[in-house]
Amino acid sequence: MPDSRGARGIPARSGWGAAGDTTHSGGVILVDPWLTVPTNPDKNSVAELTRVDYILITHAHGDHFEPEDIAKVKAAKTVQVAPADVAQKLSGNVKTVKPGDRIGAAGVKLETVPAYNIVPGRTENHPKANNWVGYVIEIGGHRYYHAGDTDVIPEMNDLAPDVALLPVSGTYVMTADEAAKAARAIKPKVAVPMHYGAIVGSDADAARFAKLLEGSGIQVVIKKKE
Repeated sequence: MPDSRGARGIPARSGWGAAGDTTHSGGVILVDPWLTVPTNPDKNSVAELTRVDYILITHAHGDHFEPEDIAKVKAAKTVQVAPADVAQKLSGNVKTVKPGDRIGAAGVKLETVPAYNIVPGRTENHPKANNWVGYVIEIGGHRYYHAGDTDVIPEMNDLAPDVALLPVSGTYVMTADEAAKAARAIKPKVAVPMHYGAIVGSDADAARFAKLLEGSGIQVVIKKKE
């Protein structure tokens, strides 16, 4: 699965761009775990994790919310964080969130950011009214922004994370050109393209994203599939 190294070597992974994980102090945070993504050559890799502290779900679409995959990786103490329409389908330690919420425990701070479409022709894919989210994850003084499925929206402005994971495939989310615009508004130190290569989008979208940010002062990291 594509992997991106964040600040100070803390990994942030993106499955086909739908999922991600961040490791902290021996524990793991999973974002939208999708183990059966077609581009993942080792579908047991995440399931073999021995400690998952948080599972964060951005929205209800099947390539982001897969209950069977969550069941494979969650433990009794795993905190599952999700919007209301997803949270009602989960069991165990579940926290329901909406945009603008802040929660934290075990050295991790979470902030939810709206994730929705505004481009004509896309607005039915991720309506603002659904209260779906992206996440800003703060660990050890470093901030990671997982945008979820979204267009360029005003709520992104000046988030200033250390690392931003941004969708680039177009069709249902931002295009590479729009994602580059978002990166300039967000102002991360590192930008990681995601959400391409399995359902829509291709490596060319990630490459264009990187090209458009040349000279911006933002480091773009495109990770190989592993």
